[in-house]
Amino acid sequence: MGVQAHDTGPNGVTVDELIEKMLPFVEELLRRIDGEEFTTNEFIDLMLQVPETAAAYEAGIRAWGENRRQSKMVLHGQIIPGALRKSDMVQWNGFAHGEADEFSVPAWWRLRAPS
Repeated sequence: MGVQAHDTGPNGVTVDELIEKMLPFVEELLRRIDGEEFTTNEFIDLMLQVPETAAAYEAGIRAWGENRRQSKMVLHGQIIPGALRKSDMVQWNGFAHGEADEFSVPAWWRLRAPS
């Protein structure tokens, strides 16, 4: 058995590829958010309430190809935060200390004013 890169899932998809696939869904959801700040957990909760973004979330889990728990760890800890970082619609605003997430360390995000 060969060594697998830490950023490549068992199905051969990379973290970067999934970030690119998830980015349009993340940005569409960002356009719908009221308020100025949110946590990664709040964003994922909202993501799972909207049919299109919930479908993208599930597609990301399937594409990564590990068991559901491990795939969620990658989605919550790398893919979704990576897509948020890539977007110019938000900025990372620090770790969300005290926010429980069994899959990752959540962060605070601040919406940027439209330019």
